[in-house]
Parts: sequence; structure tokens; C-alpha cells
Amino acid sequence: MKENKGLRLLLIPLPLQGHINPMLQLAQILHSNGFSITIIHTSFNSLNPSNYPHFNFYCIQDGMSQNEYSSSLLNFVIELNTRCVDPFKECLGKLMCDVSKEPIACLISDVMCYFTQDVATNFQLPRIVLRTGGVCSFVAFAAFPFLIEKGYLPIQESKLEEEVTELPPLRVKDLPMINTKEPEKYYELICNFVNKTKASLGVIWNTFEDLESSSLSTLSQQFSIPMFPIGPFHKHFPINNASSSSSLISQDQNCISWLNNHKPKSVVYVSFGSVASITAKEFLEIAWGLVNSNYPFLWVVRPGLILGHEWIELLPNGFIENLEGRGYIVKWAPQLEILAHQAIGSFWTHNGWNSTLESICEGVPMICMPCFTDQLVNARYVSHVWRIGLQLENGMERGKIERTIRKLMEDNIEGNEIRDRALKFKEEAKVCLEQGGSSCSSFEKLVAHILSLKTFTFEAS
Repeated sequence: MKENKGLRLLLIPLPLQGHINPMLQLAQILHSNGFSITIIHTSFNSLNPSNYPHFNFYCIQDGMSQNEYSSSLLNFVIELNTRCVDPFKECLGKLMCDVSKEPIACLISDVMCYFTQDVATNFQLPRIVLRTGGVCSFVAFAAFPFLIEKGYLPIQESKLEEEVTELPPLRVKDLPMINTKEPEKYYELICNFVNKTKASLGVIWNTFEDLESSSLSTLSQQFSIPMFPIGPFHKHFPINNASSSSSLISQDQNCISWLNNHKPKSVVYVSFGSVASITAKEFLEIAWGLVNSNYPFLWVVRPGLILGHEWIELLPNGFIENLEGRGYIVKWAPQLEILAHQAIGSFWTHNGWNSTLESICEGVPMICMPCFTDQLVNARYVSHVWRIGLQLENGMERGKIERTIRKLMEDNIEGNEIRDRALKFKEEAKVCLEQGGSSCSSFEKLVAHILSLKTFTFEAS
């Protein structure tokens, strides 16, 4: 650890797996650079303090239930931002009066916890935000008022394939929407977190300059606050320390032993993250597409992934046995270890930002199957800007799945070019964290920025 800064940082994540992991990784990065860390977390998906004995934890009661989360992700996030205001005020009041600990330099909150901005302002507490997604998708979110004005939103079925000329290479179907009967409510949510980001004193990004330089440049012209691309967060530490302790689901470690028995670059890894869902028909088409490709596969089927079903009971009798060890299905897996394993040849992903970035860092080409919001933008960038993957579009069909897997895994011109580009980005992701690298330099600026906030005072409103 570097010299103690004598300052405390308050961090508050959105209580979903894909947001908790990068926030806790950021906390570890900051702690290893001399800051004391206090994590403010909700009672929903409450964190286990014993996993991080070097942090202080404070739990606020949000009153959210699993049923509320399962029924509507949109309503869950909106309701969380309403219910947390008062308990967060009470929490901040206590923490800022605690003279037994170091003075608080600032609050770092998830962008989606936009309720924290007004509360922090009332306490004269500087707020920096962490965006756990990519910059490319945030550019699209920030453009929502324009997209509505120009008629791109709400999306019309007849215009799905049209290019959004102002946001290349996105088409209308790639805009970061969610399936909802209340689009106005979704637009308001986007507007809230974008505007509260603009009101903050800076944005921390889990990305790196060489990957998203164009999007960073675009956003910097629109926002008059500093940007700190200091990622990839998980590469600041050994892989086994980066996220396993913050996993909300028990990880099956046996799959690593299974991978050890396979040739390099021979296995297709399949995982659609902690939130996405698929239909029973899609599940079966995926299963047969994997089998028919004749490549070994490691498939994460999270309980609840398949709408209306518990787990893999839909598979025909004898399906697993007939694979003769060529397929391995688990409920959850240590993804960072898997992607870094020499046996992995491709990653079939929903393109959540964490998964996308983790795949880039290991030079693993992607098969893209985005479900909603920023995943749609990420997949388009993977396939058409960075060109390190192929996107499955217009439905799941086993023949198309088989052909896509083969194209990415076999020795052919397109597959070879994709693999070469993926390895190039892997090297850039490594170099950016070295002394003098872009993320290393950006982190030094972030630390200097945080230290400068000691003298910050809000203007009277």
C-alpha cells in the first residue's frame, strides 16, 4: 500500500452483481493507494463485510424485495432511488459527524444511484460517479433527448435496420432500450442519471483510452467535468482476487478442472450474465447449436435464466450423457479464471460491459447476443468497430448458431483476422496499466483530483 492519505472515501454501488463487482474493485484500487474506504450498501443484495476486513461497511435499509426486482428491473431501479433518499441522508449525517475516523474527501456513487447527488450537495460533500458500463453506450444514453426529437425514439418496428447517422455505427435496433410498456418512465430514468452525472465533479470509467478514445472525446465535448478512464479494474490485481469475494452466487470451481483436460483455444464458453433471460425455445436452439458445432463447451445456465423454468429440466433425456464429456453445464462460474484459461477459444456473451471488457483483456473473440440497454451498443461495437466478434441477430436458430461458432473457432480468413485483432486489444489492455500507460496516468490524475476536493465548497444555490 502506498502512503496513507489520511482521507476517507465513501462508495455506494447499485445493488446488482454487474455493478457491485467493479465498485468493489475500484475500492480495492483506491485502498491500495492509501485511502480509507467506507462502503455504503443497501439491505437488498447486502454485502458480506467479512470478505473485505480492510473496509468499513454501513448498511441502509431500502425495503426492496426480490419480487420487486424480478418483476421489473426498470421499476426496481426507480423505486430504489426513491426509497434510499432518507436512509442515505441519515447515514451521511452519522458518518460525517464521526470524528474518530479520517475526514471524508468525497462520495463515489454508481451513476445509477442518482439520488445521491442532491443529498451530497445538501451535505456539502463532493460527489464523483463511477460508470460501470462503457463510454460508447453512455454517449447513446446522453443523446436520448436528441433521439426523441429526431424520431428515432420510441423505436418503430419498421425502422429497426435504419442507421442512426448521428451515432455511427449504431442502427435503430442497437439503441440502448429496454422492453417496457412504459417507455416514458425509462426516458425519465435515463435523463435523471445523465443529468446527475453532469452535476457531479467527475466520472470514473472502467475502460481504457485505446479502446474508447473516440467515445471519450465525444463525451468530453458534451460534459464539462473531468473523465478518468482507469480500467480495466480487475487487471489491477491477480485474477483470483478480483471478484470472487463479491459474487452473489456460489461459483462452481470444478469447471476449471474440466477445462484443464482440453486443448488450447478449443472450448466455447457461454454465459449470459446475472440479469438477462431467454425463452425455452431459445434455450433449446442454443443447446442443439452448441452440440452440432462439435466443439467442447462450458455453459453457465443461471437458475432463472430460462423464463418459466427452474434450470435445465427442458433438455431431452440423455442429452448430457450423450455429450460424453464434451459439454459441461454449471449454475455459476469463476468467469475471470475461465476467460484467462488457455482452453477457451471463444466467449458467447450477452455483452454486459464487465463480460465484454474481461473478454477483451484476455484476447478472447466474442459471439454477441445482447438482450437490452447498453448490451445492444456494446455488441455493435464488438462486431463493427473493434471487430473482435460476431453478432447473432434476428432470432436463435441452431443452424445459424453452429455456423457462427465454426466461423469463429475454425482456421479461416475471417476467424483468423478476428483473433488477431482480439490479441492486439489484449496487449493494449495490458500496456495501459503500466507506468506511463494511459490508465495509469489517468489514475494519478484521479488521485490528485480527489485530494484537491479537500478545499472544495459548493456554490450557494
